[in-house]
Amino acid sequence: MSGFAVLDSGNYDLQIATGFNVDAFILDDALRGHLDSTEFVLNGTTEFASVLESTTNIAVKRGRRDIGDQFSAGTITFNITDVDGIFNPFDENSPYYNTPDAQPGLAPMREMKLIRYDSANNPELLFSGYVVNYDYNFGLGELDSVTVYGADQFYLLAQTYLDELNVSAELSGARISTVLNLPEVDFPLAQRNIATGTVNLGHNAAYTVSAGTNALSYIAQINSTAEFGRIFMSRDGDFTFQNRIGNTLSGPVADFHDNGTAIPYTNCGITFQADAVINRSVITGLDGTTATAEDAASIAQYFIQTASITNSLLHEQASIDTAAAYQLFPQPEPRFTSVETPFLALTTPQKDTLAVVEIGDTITVEKTFQTGVTTTSLAQELAVEGIEHYIDYQSGHRVAYFTSPTTVVYELVLDSALYGTIDTENALG
Repeated sequence: MSGFAVLDSGNYDLQIATGFNVDAFILDDALRGHLDSTEFVLNGTTEFASVLESTTNIAVKRGRRDIGDQFSAGTITFNITDVDGIFNPFDENSPYYNTPDAQPGLAPMREMKLIRYDSANNPELLFSGYVVNYDYNFGLGELDSVTVYGADQFYLLAQTYLDELNVSAELSGARISTVLNLPEVDFPLAQRNIATGTVNLGHNAAYTVSAGTNALSYIAQINSTAEFGRIFMSRDGDFTFQNRIGNTLSGPVADFHDNGTAIPYTNCGITFQADAVINRSVITGLDGTTATAEDAASIAQYFIQTASITNSLLHEQASIDTAAAYQLFPQPEPRFTSVETPFLALTTPQKDTLAVVEIGDTITVEKTFQTGVTTTSLAQELAVEGIEHYIDYQSGHRVAYFTSPTTVVYELVLDSALYGTIDTENALG
């Protein structure tokens, strides 16, 4: 089995690019300097150093905890105990020191990846990104330690600013592709998973994107003021854009139960609160086109609670009307907001399943309640909005999923009393 074992959780590896190219052509080098060599080529292959054996704990956070939050860069933080001092950036004798370039091999903006190997020894990425910062702590009479901070490719987009962009009418997915294609952005085509989108965005001179606009902020504006879908970096480093969140065809990738019949869990968050209510919604486009949606019954019961968007990229009145109605959430509903489980409590297949759950997937959470002298259960199918992994050599791996409510439809089943009726809850698969 590849990688390194973590307590009852599986085998893992944490790799950081050193800056070396292991098979790169080097001019005037006796071994690597031969032209037309099939062994040493111009680009070379990046060498990665495995640092997991020196790591004491890892924390990964991706996505968002609540559907009302914005998506931001996924992050990874881990602590290294430097027994031999080889992570010291001043140590020129470190195996990670890049002698030809006189630079530390493990440096900021190096590519990094966290890997878990499943039961068939297939590598599955849990996180892909770049090192942002090393905090080296010299221990007085103790071992030195290093805290490493990393972020996914959203961090790079957040450092990128646009030249003036004169946009044309296009769907939200096409607009995101337009931004990613810009020479000042130049996001790799092979690392994109972009949905078409469901709404048209503005198209005339009034919608010119000003020079100096932050690339990530503008992409977030596309989603948060017009599409209302999801934008995030996948666990394997793909820019992912998902259409407006709507009905979900039933098909959970994981079932969590507290009665011993499915995947067990240790914590389950529940919310039932008035401040989740939106009973008045106002959306204004950049040209001043406005729509207001209200729910009178909710206002009578919960007073006026308004959501306002003043910079929507929508430009068609019908789309703005629809978006305003979409924002309404007139009645608070009790729901499960999160679920957490340690890998120590799981079977091997369950560990393999949970390691690769992705944002946007559907999961089921079931909770058993004591009501008087009887026991009842409540099960909800929920969409995954955020994922957090915590890996520790002392306690193993635990994972938490943060969820949002979803409207579930079921695949039509002929002659079924429950699923055989064509309506809004039963759909052709």
